[in-house]
Amino acid sequence: MPVHELRTILTCDLDLARGTLVIRRGLRRHTLYLEELTHRITADWLDYRHGRWPASTNPRLLVSQRSALDPDHPAVSKTLLRDDLPQGLTLVGLRQDRILNEAAEAADPLRLMRLFGITEKTAMHYVTVAHPERTAKLPR
Repeated sequence: MPVHELRTILTCDLDLARGTLVIRRGLRRHTLYLEELTHRITADWLDYRHGRWPASTNPRLLVSQRSALDPDHPAVSKTLLRDDLPQGLTLVGLRQDRILNEAAEAADPLRLMRLFGITEKTAMHYVTVAHPERTAKLPR
């Protein structure tokens, strides 16, 4: 998901019991279905967040030391999200890599749309890139 969406996810948008995360896109809502690794990491983050800042009232899922204690503080910065990435990696690049990997594994555009909240056109692009041999004869 784009960085601006990542920064503004609310804790109420996450439903670990159902394994879903609702992404707000203007007036629209898109439900993402969490795969096992993301589900586990998210549950671990919530445990850590509650243990570190038990009195936090900030509604955002991702918080910093400052924003956890001040709900009126701006969302976590893009810089904070990028700081822990290995040199040369970007959040956009990681997202693209994950989509391409999933397209290579499943070759299912509907699955890509469901997991990543992308359009049909974008999903088909990833499937085409991942499996050129399967899509070379399709009409354009």
